[in-house]
Formats: sequence, structure tokens, C-alpha cells
Amino acid sequence: MEKRVVIITGGAQGIGKVTAAQLHRNGWFVVVADCDLEALAEMEAECKPENWLFFGTDVADEEQVKTMMQQVIAKNGRIDALVNNAMISANKTISALSLSKWNRVLAVNLTGPFLCVKYAEEALRESRGAVVNICSTRALQSEPNTEAYSASKGGLLALTHALAMSLGPEVRVNAVSPGWIDVSSVKKKTVAQQIPLSEQDHAQHPVGRVGEARDIANMIEFLLATENSFITAQNFIVDGGMTRKMIYAE
Repeated sequence: MEKRVVIITGGAQGIGKVTAAQLHRNGWFVVVADCDLEALAEMEAECKPENWLFFGTDVADEEQVKTMMQQVIAKNGRIDALVNNAMISANKTISALSLSKWNRVLAVNLTGPFLCVKYAEEALRESRGAVVNICSTRALQSEPNTEAYSASKGGLLALTHALAMSLGPEVRVNAVSPGWIDVSSVKKKTVAQQIPLSEQDHAQHPVGRVGEARDIANMIEFLLATENSFITAQNFIVDGGMTRKMIYAE
């Protein structure tokens, strides 16, 4: 039986990298797409060549996305899953946030997933595959100066259920909204540095700890599993309960 093929955007660092490694260990053929060529090259050097493909891809560039999808299909003949994980942020005051930066955040975080689904649609329908969009708790609540990021993730959440209606019943589409996930050490060598986490940081979470990338990878893998074929158009908040906890100033 041919291996199932998954494409993970933004897959060379952080949640994407951990998810890619986990799915690969569990038998998937993994395609990693990332616009950070340094991080991509490091990851490729770390991985054995079997059952991997690596593409330098800016998901906001339609031609790059189209070419990547065509090459994946040419090599593997199928796409079974797509994880739209690539994202950027621009946390600035409204007065300091330029229109070009605003547009770039929306282009990567919202238009990127649209383009990836657009050019993977036919293959996903043929395989009766699944899409997982990595959204954010920022789609539901915000901190100051996060307008571009929050708006893009809110749009991605809406895009998720819209796609589920349009692509069903052949393709399932769900979202995962991570809370505080520490990926400070899961980055390319030039920037990887484990940030210190305090007892207070952990205590903000009812489960007693800050999240790790594997927590999100586990949910993604669950949603991609064929035995969970009754789940679509949903948003799964994976935040250790943090966004349900009422915090009062002392």
C-alpha cells in the first residue's frame, strides 16, 4: 500500500517541525514547505532522505504554491493531508503598523492556506483526505497590538468551516487553536534558545504547565486519522485550559 502523503507548511521549525517528525515516525510520507531556506536546509540535513520532500515555498506566492503541489503529485501521485501551519506576526501599535506589513501577515496566514487548499483540492478529493488549519486562541481573544495576527487567525477560523462545507463529503477540514506553546528551542540554530519558564507561567494553566509542540502534533495526528472521519468544520482549542481560567489582579 502506498504511504499516505502529508504536506506541512512552515514545517522547518516549531510546531510544524515537531509534527512533521511525529507523522514521519508513524509512517507518513512528509512534505515540508517553508520559506526560511536556512531552517529548511538544517532540517533536511538532520533527516534521512527516505519518505521526505523539502520545498522552499512562500505560501503567499501563488506560483510557488502551484509548482510545489504539482511536483508533490508528480512524485507521489497523491496528497492525503494538508497542514496549513505557516504563519508570521507583526505586533505593533496601529499607528506603527504599515499597510504593507498588515497585508503581508494576511497574505501568509490567510491567503496562504486558501492557495494551498486550492491547488491540493483535486488530489485531496481523490484520496478522501483531510486539512488541518493551525489557527490560534487569538482568533477568540486578543492582547494589545495584535490586530494583524488576530484578524488573520479569525479569518482562518471562518475559512475552515467554509472549506469544510465546500469540500465535503470527500475532504474534512478542521482547525487547531494552540494556546501558549513553547517552541523557543525548536528553531534554526541561529535563533534557537530555550526561554526560562517560571512557576507562575506554568500556574496560569489548569493542567499545570506551558504547552509543548507535541501537544499540538498529537491533536493534528488525531484529526488526520481516517478512523476520525466524522469530525469536520470544528475548531479544537489546545491550551491547557488557560483561556477558561479567570485571573484576578491581587
